[in-house]
Amino acid sequence: MVMIARRDVFQAIADPTRRTILSLLLAQAMTPNALAEHFNSSRQAVSKHVSVLADCGLVRQEQSGREIYYHLNTKKMKEIDAWLEPFRKLWEGRFGQLDTLLDKLKKQ
Repeated sequence: MVMIARRDVFQAIADPTRRTILSLLLAQAMTPNALAEHFNSSRQAVSKHVSVLADCGLVRQEQSGREIYYHLNTKKMKEIDAWLEPFRKLWEGRFGQLDTLLDKLKKQ
């Protein structure tokens, strides 16, 4: 049995171009050409970024006639959010402690 290794989702979203693509797809599904219009790089370069996102399951493609539309995979984004939740709680707790300390220092 041959297993295909998927790319690491966090490595994929570490790239600013791919984060921008995800932000664009948040608003609406887009074709590769429409995505490429937002960047100062070739359509092929943007397509490679989209391919990495698709390999991670962050975007999915849908054929509509001759066009391919890319959609944000919100289910995968929810998985990332769930993984980050314990860290978010930690940060919020520490920021809360910092706020308390700053309030004490202001009063002194």
